[in-house]
Amino acid sequence: MSVSVLGAGAFGTSLAIALAQKSTVVLWARDSDHVIDMQSKRENVRRLAGAPFPSTLAVTSSLQETVQNDIILIAVPLQLLAGFLQENAAFLIGKQLVACSKGVDRTTGEGPIDLISRLVPSASAAIVTGPSFAADIARGLPTALSIACKDEAIGADLQAKLSTPTLRLYRSTDVVGAQLGGALKNVIAIACGAVIGAKLGDSARAALMTRGFAEMHRFAIHFGAKPQTLAGLSGFGDLVLTCTSELSRNYRYGFALGAEQPFDQTTTVEGAATSLAVQTLCQQHNLDMPITQSIAAIVKNQSTVRDEMDYLLSRPLKEE
Repeated sequence: MSVSVLGAGAFGTSLAIALAQKSTVVLWARDSDHVIDMQSKRENVRRLAGAPFPSTLAVTSSLQETVQNDIILIAVPLQLLAGFLQENAAFLIGKQLVACSKGVDRTTGEGPIDLISRLVPSASAAIVTGPSFAADIARGLPTALSIACKDEAIGADLQAKLSTPTLRLYRSTDVVGAQLGGALKNVIAIACGAVIGAKLGDSARAALMTRGFAEMHRFAIHFGAKPQTLAGLSGFGDLVLTCTSELSRNYRYGFALGAEQPFDQTTTVEGAATSLAVQTLCQQHNLDMPITQSIAAIVKNQSTVRDEMDYLLSRPLKEE
């Protein structure tokens, strides 16, 4: 078996390192200077320093060379995925594509599998998602993720091929739930980070996590997700991790908002864009998502963390 990973960010690199323990892997990066640096140092110093490459991991900037492999993991940030697929659709015809990004496209309101299915319809599409930090995966620490694919047989095959002794995959056919769980939890992680950054307390964070999970459930079920998917790794599991750890970029972004501190604008924060995309979908489908709408208002600089917390606390009392 041979595997390709398109995208040399932290997560793509970590998956390439993990999978290279059992098969040959090619990691693709667009930037040729970045590729030369990784080839010479045998690690991705820019994105995942301290994680050496196995000898079975090759790095290239040639996309045509990379897509010759059996399984292709696409670890491109969600907001760039549509453009990437449109630009390179000819290379991906008929391929087995596994999305490794989380979010909702701001322009179309689609998730990663939706984008693959529309822009490369001849390909078979799956998604890997769930509670994980790149550094943990690269170090070989025990990690469990979901792999979702509409075709159960293809999903089972990918599960077997992509699982390793330390990376355990659970399969699902609920691609809607898997996509939305991974996307929506990032928005709630921003809210939880903001609460802690504003020194509003752990009790407030617990409340936001709980009510945020209710929002995730409400939204995903409306679009056809199965409740048990949201209660699994791609929903609740991912929510817990990203809402409680400073290793989460979305949490750190929220913390900076709450503490009124600067944040590195070069860092990808999928939850910020997702909040805006979901806000639009809520308006179109008449869905009540107060936490998500509050985060969208803060992201657009239309409100503050304190004002939105006051708003959430002043909403009418209701049955849980």
